[in-house]
This record gives sequence, C-alpha cells and structure tokens, in this order.
Amino acid sequence: KLLFSGPHPEFLPSEKLNVIIIVISQCCDIVSYICKCILAKYISTELGIREHLFVGILTSKNTINTLGVAVNRTISHHLDNVVFFTGTRSRKIPHGMVVVTHGDERLIWNMFQTIKYILEHYITEYDWFYLAQDDTYTQADRIKALVEHLSMDRVLYMGSPEEFIGGEMRGRYCYGGFGYLLSRSLLLRLQPFLENCRNGILSSRHDEWLGRCIIDYADTNCVEEFEGQKYYYYEMGKHSDPSKEDNVQFKNALTVHPVSDPEQMYRLHKHFTEIELQKTYEEIEKLQAEIKNVSVVAFEGNRSALWPVGINPPFEPKTRFEVLRWDYFTEDQVYSCIDGSPKCELRGIDKLDVADVIETALGELNKKYKPVLHLKKQQLINGYRRFDPTRGMEYTLDLQLEVLNQKGHSRSITKRVHLVRPLSRIEIIPMPYVTEATRVHIILPVTLQDREHVHQFLEVYATNAFETSENAILTFLFIYDPIEAQQVNQNDIFASVKAQISAYEHRYPTVKVPWISVKSGSPSQIKFMDIISKKHPVDTLFFIATVKTSINSEFLNRCRMNSINNWQVFFPIHFQFYNPNIAYHNQPLPNTMDLVKESGHFDRSSFTEACFYNSDYMVTRTRMSSDVQENEILENLDIYDMFVKYSGLHVFRAVEPALNQKYSYQPCNPHLSEDIYQRCLQSTLDSLGSRSQLAMLLFEQEQGNST
Repeated sequence: KLLFSGPHPEFLPSEKLNVIIIVISQCCDIVSYICKCILAKYISTELGIREHLFVGILTSKNTINTLGVAVNRTISHHLDNVVFFTGTRSRKIPHGMVVVTHGDERLIWNMFQTIKYILEHYITEYDWFYLAQDDTYTQADRIKALVEHLSMDRVLYMGSPEEFIGGEMRGRYCYGGFGYLLSRSLLLRLQPFLENCRNGILSSRHDEWLGRCIIDYADTNCVEEFEGQKYYYYEMGKHSDPSKEDNVQFKNALTVHPVSDPEQMYRLHKHFTEIELQKTYEEIEKLQAEIKNVSVVAFEGNRSALWPVGINPPFEPKTRFEVLRWDYFTEDQVYSCIDGSPKCELRGIDKLDVADVIETALGELNKKYKPVLHLKKQQLINGYRRFDPTRGMEYTLDLQLEVLNQKGHSRSITKRVHLVRPLSRIEIIPMPYVTEATRVHIILPVTLQDREHVHQFLEVYATNAFETSENAILTFLFIYDPIEAQQVNQNDIFASVKAQISAYEHRYPTVKVPWISVKSGSPSQIKFMDIISKKHPVDTLFFIATVKTSINSEFLNRCRMNSINNWQVFFPIHFQFYNPNIAYHNQPLPNTMDLVKESGHFDRSSFTEACFYNSDYMVTRTRMSSDVQENEILENLDIYDMFVKYSGLHVFRAVEPALNQKYSYQPCNPHLSEDIYQRCLQSTLDSLGSRSQLAMLLFEQEQGNST
C-alpha cells in the first residue's frame, strides 16, 4: 500500500524510493521473528492483478456435441478461459472443452449452480464474467474490446434489457439469448444472498430468475449502454444468410441469436471474420499513408521510409560470409537444387509460389495503371528470390508484358518489379505443464559388440546418478541371437556384464538395476520396445540410450521437460566426439574434451536416443499396426519414423549439449531397412573427423607417398 498510495515509484525521488524499500524490508524482518515472512510467488498475485474476461457457455446434454462444439471452435482461440456448464452430459465429452456438470437438467437450478461455481472458483481471478447460451454466436474480439473500455470496479449488469413477463415486476433483466456481462463487483454483492434467491424466487426462465435476483439483492438493472460503450446485439432470422444481411446493427453486433445449427454458426463466424479482416486491411493502409506523410519531413526525406512500409529493413551483412544468396528461376526451372544439381524442374510448392508471385505482380501493375492501360503477361524473362530472415521472402521479376491502351493499341514492354512476402505474425503456442519430478526409466540395449563399452558407461552413470540419488531407473536389455540364446546356460556372453551390475548393486545398496533378456536374429527398436512397454505402466517416461551415451542430471531434466504426455516426444541430437587419432593427429590428447568444432559435431544422422511416454508409444504402435504389415514395421521403421508418420504428436528434435558420445567404431546392421542402414553409415563416416582434418591427413599421406 505504501508503494502505490502516492505517485508511481518511477516518479519518486531516488532518496524516497530507497527509504520506502528499506521500510518494507525492515517490516518483513520484524515479522519474520514472529512468523515466516511469506511473499507471493507471482507479481500478479502480489499486486492483485486479475485477468479481464471469463466466459461461461450454458449448454445441455443434447446440444453440447453440436452447437457446443461450434461455439468452442469459434471463440476458444480468441479468449483465455471458456467453460461450458451443463445439467447432465453424454458419456463422450468433446475434445478440448472444459465442461462442468451440475447433475440436474432444471434450468433455474443450473443457473444457480453456475453462479455459485463461478463465485467459488473464478471470482478472485477475473474482473468481468460473460454468460451466453450455446445457440448464441459471440464475436469474441468485440466482447474483449468492450470490457477493456469499462471500469472494472463498477457494479454492472449489461446486455439486452427486457421487461419481465406480465410487467408487474419493476426493473429490467438481460435476455439470455443475447448473452450478458456481469462485473466482479456485482457478483460479490450478490454472493451473500444467492441462497435466498434460490429459495425465494420462482420463475420459468433462468435469465429472468437471475435478473430478479440481481434487482432484489444488488439493486441493479440490466443496461444496454454504459460509460459510452454500447452492447450491440442482433436477432437472426430462422433461415437467414449472414452474407446477405445488410443491417448496421448486424455489422456492429457483439452477439447474434438464435443460431439454429452448427453450419449457421460457422457461416456467421466466417462473415464477421471477413469484416474484421477488412477493417484490419483498412487500418494498415491508413498507417502506411501516415508513415509516408511523416517521412517527407524527416531528415532524409522519403528515403527514410522503408519499403514495404511497416516491414523490417533488409538484412545488412557485416562480412562477405553473411551475404544472402539470390536464387535464379524461370517459370519451369530453378537453378539451385537441394541435391546440388545445376538446375531442376520447378514443381510442388515452389511452382505454386512462383505462379502466385507472378499473378500478384500482374494484379498490382493493373491496379496502378488502370483504366489508362491494361497489362497481360507474355512471359517471365528472369526471376530471382532470396529469404531474408529479418523480413521474409524477397522477389525480383523481369516480366515481358503486352500493354493495351484505351484506343486498342498494344505493344510489348519489359518491366522489372520487386515483391516481398513478409513473415507472418509470430504466435506463441502454450505448452502443457510439466515438472522435473518425473521418474525416468532408462532402457539400455546391449549386444555382443557393446559388451566392452558397458564398464565405462556404468562408471559415468554411477557418478552422475547413483551417487546423487537421481530419480531414474536403469534397465539393461540383453540381446541374444538365436545361437547365443541356446548356449546361455553353458556360456552366457553377458555373464561379465551381469557381474558388473551385481558389483554396483553391492556398492550402492539402495540401487537396483533390473535386466531383461530377449532373443532376436534381426534387432529392431520397435520389437524391443514392444516387450518393454508391456512390462511398465502407461505413465512411464522412457529414455532409450546407448552404451556410448554419457548421461547426467542436466540431460535427464531436459528429457522430463521436453517429453509431454499426449503432446510431444523428444529425440535429442547428441554431441559426437571425433576419432582422437584424426582430430588430434600429431598432437597430445587433451585431458578433457570440450564442445568445440575441432573435437566433434552434433550427429544429425543418429536417431537412436529418444524420450517418450509409454502411453504415447502404445497409441502410436496401435495405429501403425492397423496400417502396415508386421514384418514391414520391424524391417523398415525405427521409433523416430513411427512417431513422425503415425503419432500426430509434436516430434521435438534438438541438439543436446549435455548428451555426448566418445568415439568408437560403430558397426551397422545390413539386415535393417536401407534408410536406417544408410543413416548408420553416414553417422559412422561423419564421426571420423571434420573435413579439414581428413583433408590434412590425406595431404600428409600423399606427401609421404610422393617422397
């Protein structure tokens, strides 16, 4: 209170501000002698800042899956919190909707329970509460704009005022069909008398019941206009077409009622979205004109106005290595190909892009010269494009055009035009909440060739996990081929590894390292995960590792944060150290390896390590099984391919500096699919050394051979 009772702190003299801060800190110190001084976790809680608008939609069991879904799809991505209130509901709840069930279909009871629920759960978080029926279309942006221009401390009941049936009741209530706004102050004034309203007011309509309750106990009537802001609404005809409505009140409407079916709801949304879009374009043109007018009086004159107006200036390279490359194209060919070819056919999205740019250029030219001249395209002579990360895709076109004047005379000219396809507005996508408290189940497949690396893996893992009591469980997966499996009683190839596991369990009594044995002639990630998945609960978080992987707490925390159940799977790109004999040829080996370009690289060809939840694996595996034959699954796909093609989840692929592998020769299994085998070979070759290191080694060899 001391900070905000007078002038804003930023306008206070520094001496006064220091005194205020000292007083507060001393008060907190004094209180701490008596009880612990508790500070709010968030600044918004400390200052009592609330969100602007809560939206409640009154629906029913019969309409929640039709009109309810339509309402949700037209407003939920514009508003922060939309909750649907119903008496009873069907067994299947529509996806992506927050539904509160009161357990009774009586309208008055449902309205009472809705107001009570809002008072119990949301009254401290929002300033305004908007209630509407599911047969009401709401223009979400206009409702938000309305509450932003209203004083939050007012006792306000705003909507479409109606006389009570019979005309005997004094005052006016808000008709529920057009929705209504309730202020937080009004609901708080109503809260002590809500039970009296339920027991003492008889009505057949829920909106009348609420109106009588507000008039009787809050002494407030429904109003249509307040503080210069008007609540616009429009009554829709039964079979009206929104595109043919030419009514000023309709164009300005915040809400439209009644909406007979979902199709009409979507048509209304399309119509109002087009209106808002047109307003946005007009505002952009107005702002562009103002910028041009202001630039005339600037120091550099018109040169100070960037083109296009309002778009970031072009990227300016600091060195020759930063110069952006222009790609040359025609209507049929492009002269910069992904595979390195000098030219290739223009197809797919690139062909559509070029056609769209030419059409746009022609349209803008005709808009500029009509009605004096009319231009037609004859051909594209030259085309250039480049991607500028600060503004978007830029184009330069040399067009050969046929120009036709008003007298019918024509001639051919060449015109150069410049276009920019600007980057669209960046959108922040909210992610589900995750914690770092989840237990990670680390699955470590071990084959005959991997035995020699197990000792080093356990040494590193014990230091980083066993000694720090990391919330993780390590499980070994021993892979036998059919011949090795038959001889396991006489000669177990993994006997030494199992002995090492027992030694570590003896050294760390609280640690248990389970292991699973499987038999397979052609190892496959999916085949092994099928076995492991069945042995763990559905909420298990897996990390598939390799014996060459160095695991630490930093990475495990990122595994937890980047793996989101029913939302995202994480495939980290580990840092692969080069062959030290090549990377440090004729040099002493360093004691510690650092993440620098001379020592290694991030191995983008490796997809063996993965973090995901068991439930996500099970759902994706079921979808895949219904689409392809079982032998094709095991032969041609790995877990990464499976999630990309069949999951519908976000597949998060990112470099992971806390996950690294020391160099060792990696044999590739030719029995797997061609894609997986080629990726393995590429990874093996890339891990030898950098191009400059390999070139220097070859140069020395050639020099030695020549002498």
